[in-house]
Amino acid sequence: MSSANGDREGRRPEGRAPEQLALIRESVRKAKAPRAKPRTWRGAALAKELPVARVVVNKGVLHLDQFFDYAVPEELDAVARPGVRVRVRFGAGAHQVREGRREGGRLIDGFLVERRAESDYAGPLAALADVVSPEPVLGPELLALARAVADRYAGSLADVLQLAVPPRSARAEARPSPEPLPPPAAPEPGTWGRYAHGEAFLEALARGGAPRAVWNALPGPHWADELARAVAATLASGRGALVVVPDGRAAARVDAALSGLLGEGRHALLTAEAGPEKRYGQWLAVRRGAVRAVVGTRAAMFAPVQDLGLVVIWDDGDGSHSEPHAPQPHARDVLLLRAAQDKCGFLLGGTSCTVEAAQLVESGWARPLAAPREQVRAAAPLVRTVGDGELARDEAARAARLPSLGWQVVRDGLKSGPVLVQVPRRGYVPRLACERCRTPARCRHCAGPLEAPGQRELRCGWCGRGEPDWRCAECGSVRLRAQVVGARRTAEELGRVFPAVPVRTSGRDHILDSVPGRPALVVSTPGAEPVADGGYAAALLLDGWALLGRPDLRAAEEALRRWIDAASLVRGQSEGGTVVVVAEPTLRPVQALVRWDPVGHAQRELAERAELGFPPVSRMAAVTGRPEAVEAFVAAARLPADAEVLGPVPLPPAMPGGPRRVGDPPAGELWVRALIRVPPGSGAALAAALKTAQASRLARGNGDATGPVRIRIDPPDIG
Repeated sequence: MSSANGDREGRRPEGRAPEQLALIRESVRKAKAPRAKPRTWRGAALAKELPVARVVVNKGVLHLDQFFDYAVPEELDAVARPGVRVRVRFGAGAHQVREGRREGGRLIDGFLVERRAESDYAGPLAALADVVSPEPVLGPELLALARAVADRYAGSLADVLQLAVPPRSARAEARPSPEPLPPPAAPEPGTWGRYAHGEAFLEALARGGAPRAVWNALPGPHWADELARAVAATLASGRGALVVVPDGRAAARVDAALSGLLGEGRHALLTAEAGPEKRYGQWLAVRRGAVRAVVGTRAAMFAPVQDLGLVVIWDDGDGSHSEPHAPQPHARDVLLLRAAQDKCGFLLGGTSCTVEAAQLVESGWARPLAAPREQVRAAAPLVRTVGDGELARDEAARAARLPSLGWQVVRDGLKSGPVLVQVPRRGYVPRLACERCRTPARCRHCAGPLEAPGQRELRCGWCGRGEPDWRCAECGSVRLRAQVVGARRTAEELGRVFPAVPVRTSGRDHILDSVPGRPALVVSTPGAEPVADGGYAAALLLDGWALLGRPDLRAAEEALRRWIDAASLVRGQSEGGTVVVVAEPTLRPVQALVRWDPVGHAQRELAERAELGFPPVSRMAAVTGRPEAVEAFVAAARLPADAEVLGPVPLPPAMPGGPRRVGDPPAGELWVRALIRVPPGSGAALAAALKTAQASRLARGNGDATGPVRIRIDPPDIG
């Protein structure tokens, strides 16, 4: 264990080689000497019992990923309890004594994790500067979980704690939490009876068991109520429950279902929409044990639920479950760690099925919860397909981008209710090409793609410059055609085809939560589909090639998930619900949609990935940076013997003014990516090796010369 001024890497400045022998002798002498009692620079009075505080500082760099010892002043003895927020001096010279005055160091935040009688460090200890709040916010269970997440993702404990513990609000801390309510009665099974072993799953939770299941939910509006019953069964056993959903709309549905089943006061809703103060107050109520159930989005995966009995993740394939900030954990993996750490129940649910979910079942770790095929056929809509060949021969499709089959289904559906139209792109005309030679239209200044956000505008999607006088560089033509038509343009075209029908749009800029059950056309981008009262009468899934044609390992899985999520909002086949998907009928995901068999599709994908050694069968890490930095890093890392390095290969350069994501390389720089793959069982060794190599690199300062190296364990997109 180190003090805040210790040389954590054992390094000495350049040019001190003659002194190395003396330093070694001094180190040996100190190691043999008895440990010194904690003391401060001026000999200030210390706590009489347990005068050493072990602190994790808010410094998320890998070579400082350890605890540091500080002395506890007597005046802070009563409030310096494990779990509280503290302020400490940290940095070069923080503990040095010169002429009786302390020098260097700066005040930073941290968490006190333990009080001890003595320190492993023999020199004088810096004293705690202050206890920010007497509220213990970091319990031993949360600390152990954060440590496990940091180790799995080759990250630092401080970075994970920034994700796990929300920012402090003094007003929220000053308010007392309500008294906890007694456990409710065990709920009735309700619609869980539609699933094989569904009622047995609820009974096991109510008895205090820890069942583990992968749940393939039937389409329709009942999934939120079924989640609420699983939470209620866990609360009836006297334990807590945690539900993580992809967005605020899903959280609101589960919140409403829980309130309707159990009443107010038994659960907390943790979403960003609540605001920092209210959200922190809810988090404190959970930490204090006043509330035993939590529903929330990604950040709620760390919620400190006491006596945890069940963790639930809904729609684990949604990209919102992947944290963009270091060390970029996925909510599914965090909840799997919690299920193992707390020995509690686990439920992974969704209308679709990911390859990771199929692997949990195939390995025997979790049990499948699925409905019989006759139940699926009754609940799912009728799915019909329109292939590219049919589309090319269809006069109506060439005129209005709406195939004749789709036009008929939309017309019939509007007789009894709203119709959903899913478009893979937002905007008006997001991508354009030359009408004559099909060359993509590019900006003359930055080579970015030209788009038409409005009907008459033409501008670059990266730098924003207008292109009123565009001319094709290949053939000289001045006429453009749409490569991809956006949601706004689609809504405009449908409005002309059905002039008497209201048209509503839902997308990133304006997402509708729900629409009435009256006839209307609802044009939506994937993931933004509103819920219709009574369900949609029909749905039209356009431009399937745009989802299936992405150069990514998960393209087929993601396309099927998007389609099933939209089709699940349509009335069942017994009620006349129909879905038309515009995609090649022979493709595997299209056939899986027609049969409504996402589990079978995931199982086949898993078998192919196992044969090829792709995730999740193998564990993989991505190392990105400048070519010389990545090459040196991979060469220096002590990788497991069974590790396989793929690449490095160049990454697409980021253009000035282009769309930016967390982890993108700096604009104008050439970066490469190397993928490191290990077989099952070696994932922990790979993460440890990469973390050690990165810590050593940062301690030596190599990143200053060659630039940063970024590590991501289990990257969601590997091409």
